Amino acid sequence: MAIGSITGSGLEGISKGYGIAGAAADNIAKLSDSDHVGEDLATSAVDLQRGKIQVQASAKVIETENQIIGSLIDIKV
Repeated sequence: MAIGSITGSGLEGISKGYGIAGAAADNIAKLSDSDHVGEDLATSAVDLQRGKIQVQASAKVIETENQIIGSLIDIKV
C-alpha cells in the first residue's frame, strides 16, 4: 500500500465523519418542528457520536502513518 493512499484513506474517513456529524447536528437542530422528538433525538445523538468516532479513528490512521514515516526516516538516516 502506498503512503499516499494511507493519507487519502485517513482524509476520506475524516470527511465522512464530519458529514455524518453535520447531518446529525442538522437533524437535532430541526427537532423542534418534529412530532417524534424522542426517537429522532436518540437516532441523531447516536449518529453524532458515530461521526465523532469516525473522525477520531481516521485521525489515528494519519497519526500512525506519520509515526511510521518518522521511524523509517530515523532508520534510513
